[in-house]
Amino acid sequence: MNNLKNLSFILLSLIFTTLVFSCRKNREEVAPALTPSEILASTAWKTTGARNNAGENVPLTHPNVAGAVGYAYYTMNGTFVIYDLNDVLRIQGDWSVSADGRTRTLIAKNPETQDVLFTRVVDITVLTKQEFTYRLYPNNSDRTVYYDIIHTPTTHTRPNK
Repeated sequence: MNNLKNLSFILLSLIFTTLVFSCRKNREEVAPALTPSEILASTAWKTTGARNNAGENVPLTHPNVAGAVGYAYYTMNGTFVIYDLNDVLRIQGDWSVSADGRTRTLIAKNPETQDVLFTRVVDITVLTKQEFTYRLYPNNSDRTVYYDIIHTPTTHTRPNK
């Protein structure tokens, strides 16, 4: 009889423990998947590297890369601003990312008149919460030569200039 009581106690303990731990998992919230636009607007980005089509690291001062270096701030209302690494305003305007996350479009605007200065569409090669990389082609008719511009999240505060 004692063995039956012990066995019953052990079985009830196992069932209770299983229920407690299985219910605990159900209470954990799962973060919803972010859209490509939400990922881009979720943080400020800093240019931290560049690679050429051969996979070699390229200095951020390289003439084909330097114009893309800086801090980028994208907002969910579709506006952006980019500063160089010395906090000098480079460009601002409107932005979008294709629904499939493959391209980013910038429409640069004059800060005073809001006239469109240029539109640039780039291929996105990586877009996660840890990295944003896009591809620049120095010559759009030659897709064999390119530079991947690598950005990582930064806590750098947006300048008020």
